[in-house]
Amino acid sequence: MAVTSEPSAQEGGAAPRHRSATRSLLRLWPYVRPVRVRLFGAAGVAVVASCLGLVIPLVLKWMVDGPVAHRDPGGVWLGGALLLALGTAEAGLFGLRRWLVGRPLASVEAAMRADLYRHLQRLPVSFHDRWASGQLLSRATTDLMLLRMFLAFPLTFLVVNGVTILAGFAILLSQEWTLGLVLVIPAVPLVILCSLFETRYATVARTVQDQTGDLTTVVEEGVLGVRIVKGFGRHRSQARAFRVLSERVRSTELHKARLLATLWALIMTLPELAIGAALVLGTMRVADGELSAGTLVAFLSTALTLRWPVESLGFLLAMSQDAATATDRYFDVMDAEPATAADRRLAGSPRRGEDGEDGEGGQDGEDGEGGEGGEGGQDREGGLRFEGVEFAYADAPPEEPPVLRGVDLHIRPGETMALVGATGSGKTTLTALVPRLQEITRGRITLDGRDITALPREELRSLVAVAFEEPTLFSATAGENVLMGAGDAGREELLRALKVAQADFVHALPQGTDTEVGEQGLSLSGGQRQRLALARAVVGSPRFLVLDDPLSALDVHTEALVEAALRQVLAATTALVVAHRPSTVLLADRVALLSEGRITAVGTHQRLLRESAEYRALMSGQEREEGESGP
Repeated sequence: MAVTSEPSAQEGGAAPRHRSATRSLLRLWPYVRPVRVRLFGAAGVAVVASCLGLVIPLVLKWMVDGPVAHRDPGGVWLGGALLLALGTAEAGLFGLRRWLVGRPLASVEAAMRADLYRHLQRLPVSFHDRWASGQLLSRATTDLMLLRMFLAFPLTFLVVNGVTILAGFAILLSQEWTLGLVLVIPAVPLVILCSLFETRYATVARTVQDQTGDLTTVVEEGVLGVRIVKGFGRHRSQARAFRVLSERVRSTELHKARLLATLWALIMTLPELAIGAALVLGTMRVADGELSAGTLVAFLSTALTLRWPVESLGFLLAMSQDAATATDRYFDVMDAEPATAADRRLAGSPRRGEDGEDGEGGQDGEDGEGGEGGEGGQDREGGLRFEGVEFAYADAPPEEPPVLRGVDLHIRPGETMALVGATGSGKTTLTALVPRLQEITRGRITLDGRDITALPREELRSLVAVAFEEPTLFSATAGENVLMGAGDAGREELLRALKVAQADFVHALPQGTDTEVGEQGLSLSGGQRQRLALARAVVGSPRFLVLDDPLSALDVHTEALVEAALRQVLAATTALVVAHRPSTVLLADRVALLSEGRITAVGTHQRLLRESAEYRALMSGQEREEGESGP
């Protein structure tokens, strides 16, 4: 198991140059809009609460210059009661703010997570091939948690503290403008520092979040592949790989902490120095009789009240940058468009016969089973048809030839076609094109005369059922895994599918079909998982069936039983079966030979054995392998 490499530029790495945190965060507006009333209301409540705190120094000024100076106990008690009321109101308003944002922002996070999961299901397989699962998991969990925290606290207090600082400095300047200037002067270097900090912190924040995604991937692979790790004694090397990534994350986090600590130290030091200078100057002016003691007390109280809003700027800016980075990472995925054949198909797709090759029609006529020429229009258009199909991976170099080139193949209604070819010839890729797990680059595929790109995906995948060579099961019961193949199937269809796939072993499990099979179905053997995957494919009696070597993990005895039952299913459907064994080939009415991305021969098994040296080599090689691995 290899250590996950650095994220690519597409998946994220360094923060994009010239990225605007504000522009990134504004992309959250569609999610925030439904709760904007409560969010804006919470911000308004917080502004009022913060401004109440600025009234307290004014009350103190009145008390010092009034009741205290005139030795009026009643005035002191009145002032004390007023301060208590202001403090209570401030605390109550801040509590109200938290109540206003709690539930709505939880719903925003849930909506974003639901949209992300739904979008991931719509993205093509090629997208998931490029992206590490840990990167996607970290976006769906850690990043969305950061966004919820940002909307709940930093976003509100960036507004609240901004208003508080402006209102506070207005009060300071109105009380004593000369002392107010002493406190305003440090604002210039603070603005410059914050600007420099934003640029550097954004890069580090993006890096650490991407590295955390890599670390998540390594943990996930280590857990899912624990049998391989233990079986090959690779636990030490995996631990070293994990340690390397952990140290990398730790180093970046420390760099991030140093940046924040430096900014915070300066943000805290400069205002403190300014307050100290204002205190000295103010005391001197009070001693000279140029300033009242109450004005100095109010001035210093206001300055101390503003200390937290100013000092919190570094913390709020850091959280804002983390949130902007999380937003960018979220929309890295959401901006990926689901690929469609119309997007990728080249203009001027070749039609049948344009390239001078007769394709599958000529081969049909040769095998003695009735060519297409004499068939009616419905037979000609019915079934599963590939017409001039080409496929190339989106990230393949331009000079590299397509994986599939000019594939012409017709599988008649009710016919089973076996697809045979050497390793790497494109068999699995061809089968993935039918349910549109991959999108063709050129040509077209039709089901009963209907172009699959014109069919809604839901309808297409209700018509086509698939079973892959590598069976994938989910953390659910055995019955639920099978019934995923048909949303409206019931108990009767479940039992029939289990019987066809020779998966009756399910009834011997502790809770029968209600037994949890565990993550990836690892509590079952490879053959058992493959039989459940086959049952899932046939449970809905699909119109079209695509099987990618569905019997590879079965023993000879079970394979024979499955094949006998599968013949009944294949007789009622149109099927394309990738075959590596002669026994599987014999399930088919005809065989198509795929070689270097092209269909080079079509006919019965016996005919291809007579006329195709490549086919004979493939079949004889497999027979020898089966003889060597048999009992």
